[in-house]
Amino acid sequence: MDKKKVLVIDDEEQFCNLVKKNIEKTDEFEVNIATNGDDGIRLAREIKPDLILLDMVMPEMDGADVISLIRNDKVIKDTPVVFLTAIVREEEANSQTSFTRGYSLLAKTVTVGELITCIKKNVRRSAQP
Repeated sequence: MDKKKVLVIDDEEQFCNLVKKNIEKTDEFEVNIATNGDDGIRLAREIKPDLILLDMVMPEMDGADVISLIRNDKVIKDTPVVFLTAIVREEEANSQTSFTRGYSLLAKTVTVGELITCIKKNVRRSAQP
């Protein structure tokens, strides 16, 4: 069985490495990391991940900018995205005006079990064309 590809886009490299280590322990996922939005978009186009874990607050290009570019890119527009955040509460993210509306949201304080459950729930089910 092929492993599902997860791309983590987050400016905190140490956090990315921790997430990568914990997700790959399941032996169900291959995890790639990008520490800024530009690299994240480039890498997403290259590897065509089955799921993107996207930080909301990053310098230069934040989560809103990245999700806009993803949704307007014919190669990666249908890639499932889960937002990661350390500052926005779920009820705020689900508000009418929030750019995260309609997307899953995880606090960076999430447990490994909750993270894996969310990934399995949101990962692309079908094979890449």
